[in-house]
Amino acid sequence: MEGTGDKGYVSGNGQITQLKPDERTSAIKLSGKDLDGKELSLADYRGKVVVVNVWGAWCVECRKEAPDIVGVANDVDPDDVVFVGLNNRDPSRDNAKGYVRTFDVPFRSIFDPSAKTLLAFHGTLTPYSTPSTVIIDREGRVAASVLGVMPSKTTLTDLIDEVVAEDGPDT
Repeated sequence: MEGTGDKGYVSGNGQITQLKPDERTSAIKLSGKDLDGKELSLADYRGKVVVVNVWGAWCVECRKEAPDIVGVANDVDPDDVVFVGLNNRDPSRDNAKGYVRTFDVPFRSIFDPSAKTLLAFHGTLTPYSTPSTVIIDREGRVAASVLGVMPSKTTLTDLIDEVVAEDGPDT
């Protein structure tokens, strides 16, 4: 990863990591309150592929990738795939809601000004991995991750499609 410089966060280089089903560890336990203060938990989506996009309204790179993330989120089959945002290090919900309005983000996001929820992705992400995107399999395990800006809509779509095509843990 690149250094933090004076940005206060680590910008990734778009590094893609994919894990075969037999290489995946236990299910991610992640929950919190969304931008409206309502509970949101990844466990509620077991049985579906979940795409977790880590973003912040303050993050220039997040703004760069937002149109691609939103485009893919609007194109996926909601019976197979759900997107969840992980908004971190924003000082207020109002800042985060402004970003959601600006980019017409169609999915809910956990609000986490401390970025502590990223600890659920220990070994995959650091508390400063913004932006990043993680694809979670139907069993709640990390199947793939992109550290930094998503290279393209096609990259994200291909990563999601590979996980959707899996039948189960022995695939």
